[in-house]
Amino acid sequence: MDGKMFCFQCEQTAGCKGCTGENGVCGKSFMVANTQDSLTQALIDLSLSLNGKEPNDNQRRLMLEGLFTTITNVNFDCEKITALTKEINSQFPNTNSEDTYSDHSLQLWAETEDIRSLKSLILFGLRGMAAYAYHAAMLGYQDDKISDFFFEGLRAVGNPEANMNGLLPIVMEVGKVNLRCMELLDKANTETYGTPIPSTVSLTVNKGPFIVITGHDLKDLKLLLEQTEGKGINIYTHGEMLPAHAYPELKKYGHLKGNFGTAWQNQKKEFSDIPAPILFTTNCLMPPKHSYSDRVFTTGAVSFPETIHIDEDKDFTPVIQKALELGGYEKDVEFAGINGGKEVTTGFGHATVLSIADKVINAIKDGQIKHIFLVAGCDGAKPERSYYTNFVKLTPSDSIALTLACGKYRFNDLDLGTVAGIPRILDMGQCNDAYSAIHVAVKLAETLNCSVNDLPISFVISWYEQKAVSILLTLLYLGIKNIRLGPSIPAFMSPNVLTYLVENFGIAPITVPEDDMKDLLKQA
Repeated sequence: MDGKMFCFQCEQTAGCKGCTGENGVCGKSFMVANTQDSLTQALIDLSLSLNGKEPNDNQRRLMLEGLFTTITNVNFDCEKITALTKEINSQFPNTNSEDTYSDHSLQLWAETEDIRSLKSLILFGLRGMAAYAYHAAMLGYQDDKISDFFFEGLRAVGNPEANMNGLLPIVMEVGKVNLRCMELLDKANTETYGTPIPSTVSLTVNKGPFIVITGHDLKDLKLLLEQTEGKGINIYTHGEMLPAHAYPELKKYGHLKGNFGTAWQNQKKEFSDIPAPILFTTNCLMPPKHSYSDRVFTTGAVSFPETIHIDEDKDFTPVIQKALELGGYEKDVEFAGINGGKEVTTGFGHATVLSIADKVINAIKDGQIKHIFLVAGCDGAKPERSYYTNFVKLTPSDSIALTLACGKYRFNDLDLGTVAGIPRILDMGQCNDAYSAIHVAVKLAETLNCSVNDLPISFVISWYEQKAVSILLTLLYLGIKNIRLGPSIPAFMSPNVLTYLVENFGIAPITVPEDDMKDLLKQA
């Protein structure tokens, strides 16, 4: 490796063009980036080598783990990535486990600009979808049609003769299959942990030992709750784990106390001096500072060389011991959200919202609710992301703001009151719960006998990593138009591909909140 990398898969890539030096903005080194590229090419090569044949269960498992491992802020451990690549190599037809196939330089970067752009949309969409499929699989829910599409999509990425006309339908197919995948995950979560119910979550940390758990994996949280029950240790969610407070099978644990901190990009500041360990269950790990790296634990696909990794046995004893050793705070400590709020609400999933569908529809018909804004997606460190706070503050008093994913931390502690007896901010969950927002929009359209584009609803999306890409492709597959996307347009979209999306779907970059609000209300 020559000490250089190339990566433009996340929103915060250097100069909005691509990370090309020794380290990426996310914190991964060129060695990690290049090792991930090798892993990706190995998956592509495996897909091509199967030549359309049905993969076996082990190959499906490796595909999920491999794609998930390459999502931004998941794995920074070259040894673990290399080991996974070697395991994938052993699955090639007519080879044995001793073959290494070490020359897996990612051929995608050599494509022409438009082909590279479309193939990147497919690849990054598949990575995002793999995260959803991975979480569903952890709960025993799998769909071979979804699993096999990963191989089909990567065959398109690896096809040297692919052209724009051939790739565009695959891009839309990613969105279609991702909708099915998100529905599967929704089913897995609700059948395992119950239907989410609206819940108020405190931001105060009680005195005594505690553990902060972050990420998306509800199964890991359930296991941690079971292993800490009766030990005098409180559990606090962080980041995308906040919606766990709405699931009945998790709420029943009295020591699941509240939420600590805000979104992923603030963790270096928020974790720097807390007297407690932090357990990372999925993506959104930032390379920890040395000042708290001894308190960071990872599990599943997440890994960082300087932290303790909890293996597949999911024995969280080291985390528990660290919590007891550190002891927590000597007295209750009151924290607040970005806007000063002392508590937040969550749990407004599709079942809850649709249970009052008649109320919402009647309020729309009689003019009490004139607009619905879906302000959702990833958070990030750029100052421009204050746009989303200011935008929600500008939403009219006769409107509702639906939200999900970690972008909600920009405004979820605001008190905007109610409209027609309904809270004006409805948190539908984490990015894994994007299906809820889509399902509500589709069902409202069906009830009103119109298309989603005819509803008084606007989509204002913030993106950072690959799950947001897969959600965007699902919205496009459903024909949803006039989406506002920010804080910047993905660097992997070439001018021609962006023009296609603008002309066919009306995608536009965010500008300033006041102008965008006027424009969106005018379109309603």
